[in-house]
Amino acid sequence: MIERTVATDGPLDLGLVLGPLRFGGSRDPCLRIDRTGVWRASTTAAGPATVRLRQVGPDQVKATAWGSGAEAALDAVPDLIGAADDQPPLARAHPLVRELERRFAGLRLGRSNAVLEALVPTVLAQKVIGLEARAAFVALVRAAGRRAPGPTALLLPPEPRWLASLPSWAFHRWGVEHRRAATIKIAAAHAGRVEECTRLSPAEARRRLGALPGVGVWTINEVCHAALGDPDAVSVGDYWLKHVVSYALTGEPRGTDQRMLELLEPWRGQRGRVCRLLMLGAPRPPRYGPRLSLQGIAAY
Repeated sequence: MIERTVATDGPLDLGLVLGPLRFGGSRDPCLRIDRTGVWRASTTAAGPATVRLRQVGPDQVKATAWGSGAEAALDAVPDLIGAADDQPPLARAHPLVRELERRFAGLRLGRSNAVLEALVPTVLAQKVIGLEARAAFVALVRAAGRRAPGPTALLLPPEPRWLASLPSWAFHRWGVEHRRAATIKIAAAHAGRVEECTRLSPAEARRRLGALPGVGVWTINEVCHAALGDPDAVSVGDYWLKHVVSYALTGEPRGTDQRMLELLEPWRGQRGRVCRLLMLGAPRPPRYGPRLSLQGIAAY
């Protein structure tokens, strides 16, 4: 066990910053947020590690790590919590954004630098409702059964070799059809190339991810936001985001991706940050019709 204290350039709210990495929701086996802090299990280049993050001041975090990758995990904490995240003023174009920027002052955009760990649950979330995607991710991690180091019951994300070796039909038990299964298997088989995205420019990283079969614009932006900390990543193609942005900024109850991008243009370079603020605190557009229902694998 080793410890380190990390300071940020401004206010910090750990729950807000690391919430997007809880891919399995409240039942996520790899990341837990509770009264003792944030617990995260991950695999570094040096080996597996578990990190506990505790806020010890408005802008300070105490990090404790276990496992053979503990040192590397602590080295990654500043990136993970967005310690040096550059947050330019966003309020120049809309009073709601000004209010949300004030209300969520502790929101920072971090980067996990774990591309495949973000890509797998994002692919699982393609074209299905959130509940179904979270359940599939939790089941997949539990099936891999990799116990995380340290005093915790967390599990590590599946190893790339294990994912690549699974037959496509094995994913069916988790409600994942052949198309998504094939994308995950191909990405896992090329895990080294996928992880190199952390060292590429944003444009090059997007091209690298987009070369994977089954990885489109929505998936690329979701991964760039979580793993690479891209403040301009807008999830074009998301079911709800375009409606939330349009309703929040204009009162229009329904929007399109094109309309959303038009409205976000004043914040180019920080459009992803504005979207995150709006999803956190903007009023929700009215719903029309019934909620989407669970489909089951037979629907695919």
